[in-house]
Amino acid sequence: MTDSTPPTGLTAPKLRLGLRDGSDDGWGYAPAPESTDHVELRDRYGLFIAGEFTDAADGRTFETANPATEEKIADVALAGDADVDAAVAAARHAYDEVWSKLAPRERGKYVYRIARVLQERGRELAITESLDGGKPIRESRDVDIPLAAAHFFYYAGWADKLDYAFPGRGARPLGVAGQVIPWNFPLLMAAWKIAPAIAAGNTVVLKPAETTPLTALKLAEIIRDAGVPPGVVNIVTGAGETGAAVVQHEDVDKVAFTGSTEVGKLIRRALAGSGKHYTLELGGKAANLVFEDAAVDQAVEGIVNGIFFNQGHVCCAGSRLLVQESVAGEVISKLKDRMETLIVGDPLDKNTDIGAINSRAQLDKIEEYLEIGEAEGAEPFQTSCPVPERGYWCRPTLFLHASQSHRVVQEEIFGPVLAVQTFRTVDEGIAMANNTPYGLSGGVWSDKGAKAFRVTSRIRAGVLWANTYNKFDPTAPFGGYKESGIGREGGLAGLHAYLQPEAAA
Repeated sequence: MTDSTPPTGLTAPKLRLGLRDGSDDGWGYAPAPESTDHVELRDRYGLFIAGEFTDAADGRTFETANPATEEKIADVALAGDADVDAAVAAARHAYDEVWSKLAPRERGKYVYRIARVLQERGRELAITESLDGGKPIRESRDVDIPLAAAHFFYYAGWADKLDYAFPGRGARPLGVAGQVIPWNFPLLMAAWKIAPAIAAGNTVVLKPAETTPLTALKLAEIIRDAGVPPGVVNIVTGAGETGAAVVQHEDVDKVAFTGSTEVGKLIRRALAGSGKHYTLELGGKAANLVFEDAAVDQAVEGIVNGIFFNQGHVCCAGSRLLVQESVAGEVISKLKDRMETLIVGDPLDKNTDIGAINSRAQLDKIEEYLEIGEAEGAEPFQTSCPVPERGYWCRPTLFLHASQSHRVVQEEIFGPVLAVQTFRTVDEGIAMANNTPYGLSGGVWSDKGAKAFRVTSRIRAGVLWANTYNKFDPTAPFGGYKESGIGREGGLAGLHAYLQPEAAA
């Protein structure tokens, strides 16, 4: 039940103690910037339609910027309705004439080829992800890119085994999939969506987030260079209007969306009665429960990983900490000490633990919640680490003595902010964990395996970890209950979402 490996994306406690008065104890790290010399970024990127990059029909563009410096990286084509029509038409043609007729084994070869090229270009993709999105290079390099490749490898293996995956059901592809992904894991979310869809025989129109389009467009280059037939994967860039055009297009058979609960509700209303298949992976407000018999030091590492990984820009982040009263003082004291060792700064520096907030809009939202939490009566604690003068930054933050009715407990903040509560009994802890409109994920920390199994079986969430947090694998399904969405991604469940079962002859 335990996992002794270092938490995903974060280093072990540093020798530099980072004193709370802001002084340095002499054990500071020298800068360790990742070189960007080998990364080629164009000044302008087009839409990827029918195997070619093209400008938007009306010539419109938007800027994508580095959140750590606020400097422009590139101009990107802004897709309108005409461009979405062209992308869907290309996907339909590729589905009808090529992809659905191709032998599954041959489809698998293309998917496998994409995975191999992702590995080969991993360093370039990791740097691009950190430049465009603000996440620390260690996380891009060690988590996002390897997991993205792993999803393509995994589904490549299933492409010619659908009859074994779903025996007796004669599964067939749905057709054209319209997919909209968020900005927190741009390349990984693209892999989650594209890999199972094309392995199952569908074609795709993907819309990445407007603040992080670059790795999706680099993935388009990889798909083109891998020889995937034109139109099998199409990528249109833009903001909410572009995503709405993809979702509502009459020739899209399946919609897959990852993003906010508010937008997910709008999509579900728009699709009602349309006959389209859909999966929605939405927000979360996960509880990390620490019981009195937990290994406290290990739990503290898991808490830090659960909320501060990727600046808290994680739908399954452990943004609520529920600690049993008898160990609350010890856990919170050690958590504060551990937080003081975290380095906030340049995403391309390999010493950085917490990078830049993705955008000015997201930073404004986080800062609004910091004001709300304090006004509601929670006790704030924020680390004393220095932050750069330019860019979008937020120090790791706790809200102690939070109440169940506080908005910082009930609402998704999507930043490095942790609401802390205490409980006395196991039943009370479970009740508090379930007292949320969300149901995506959670964590349990206990030295007793039987307790961990008993507690996780009573928490209404789709993904639960015991004595670890933020562990992902392409073979495991991911998704939630309640306002956290409908359907699953990953594993056979993620493949099933792109198939139409029918009685075998």
